[in-house]
Amino acid sequence: MRSLPRHPRQNGFTLIEMIAAMVILAVAIPPMLLALRQATIDRIDPVRFSQARWLAAERLEDILADWRSATRGYDFVAAANYPDESPVRDHSAFSRSVRIVESGPDLRTAGAGCKTVTVAVTWTDSRGRPRTLEVAAVLTEWGP
Repeated sequence: MRSLPRHPRQNGFTLIEMIAAMVILAVAIPPMLLALRQATIDRIDPVRFSQARWLAAERLEDILADWRSATRGYDFVAAANYPDESPVRDHSAFSRSVRIVESGPDLRTAGAGCKTVTVAVTWTDSRGRPRTLEVAAVLTEWGP
């Protein structure tokens, strides 16, 4: 009996396997790239928020130090002494402003004796939207 010649098995991929692999990759890669992009965006925004919070606290601490100072004090705390910064030095992505409103002890009516100091830091998030963080404190002329 004569047997048919056996062909040696060839290693490799068939055309069908190659096409299937290409289809799978074409379907899977774009969502993976979008997910990586979103992960980068999600990582940037909290860092910028933290920087904004630090910049606001830094300016508020400067104002509080002036208020407590024996040479400067309550009367020195005025908007003219804290000009707007756009951009903030060494932080070009941020702007910072100070608003000071003087009021009576109830903080609602006009008068003197209390100042509400608000520090606002503004920046643009990773999606291009403007963001603002405000930190406030109330100072009295009767001291800390």
